Amino acid sequence: FQENSMLIAHWHIHTSDKPFTCSDCGKSFSVSCHFFRHYRVHTGEKPYCCAGCGKSFRWSKTLITHWRIHTGEKPFGCDNCCK
Repeated sequence: FQENSMLIAHWHIHTSDKPFTCSDCGKSFSVSCHFFRHYRVHTGEKPYCCAGCGKSFRWSKTLITHWRIHTGEKPFGCDNCCK
């Protein structure tokens, strides 16, 4: 691991330790960034904004998937019918 904090975060996976608990719903997380990402559900924060249409998203992955609407990219195809 490049940093000790990354090793500590990884170690929680093996120990089942989940020290980051959401005060709103009680859900627990082993890694702080997962907790902060989850907490956006409660705050309504949507920090990822589409440059093409202005629509906002809670998670970067959702923005990446949405962006394909504008680019026409379809990275997954059916092997049976070529769609």
